[in-house]
Formats: sequence, C-alpha cells, structure tokens
Amino acid sequence: MANLTKREMVVAIAEKTGLTQKEVFDVIQLTLDGITEALAKGDGVELREFGVFRCRLTKPRIGRNPKKPEQEVTIPARAIVKFKAGKIMRARVLERTSEMAK
Repeated sequence: MANLTKREMVVAIAEKTGLTQKEVFDVIQLTLDGITEALAKGDGVELREFGVFRCRLTKPRIGRNPKKPEQEVTIPARAIVKFKAGKIMRARVLERTSEMAK
C-alpha cells in the first residue's frame, strides 16, 4: 500500500481547481497548522463527515526493557492525539474489508 503525500495532494487539488500549487500548498499548510494549534491548546477538532481529533492523556505505566526484563521502567503519562473517523469515512474504508482480508 502506498501513502498519499502532502505533495501529491497539492498537485491533485491544483489540477482539479485550477489554483496554483503554491496557493493550494498554503491552504493545506494553514489547515494543518490550525488543527495542530487547536490540539496543542487542548481543544478538539471536528471536521464534519471526516472525523474528530481529540487530545487525551495516557495513564502512567510500568514498562520493561526487552534486553533486561528484570529492570522495570516507569513510563510517564503523556498527551496523545486520538482520531475517530466520521460516518462517511468509516463507510468508505469499510468497503475495503474484503480486499484487505485477501
């Protein structure tokens, strides 16, 4: 499976809209910066029909070094980003189930 890069997205949108790649890149970058800023402040980001980004705190836990299993390491709590897919995205991705199961 290939990954869609920001560059490929910029080129595709520029071709479809007739905007320059620089204009499209700036819009995409500002969008991503806005999402990042909101999450950094602790706000959630909801993009209707796409999904919801939320910041949440993991619990501190005890881990082990695989090279020294007798040694315990405390892994501190930390903020992470969780994403919940929206209804339309979930349905579109669900269509790939049979392809991925092969």
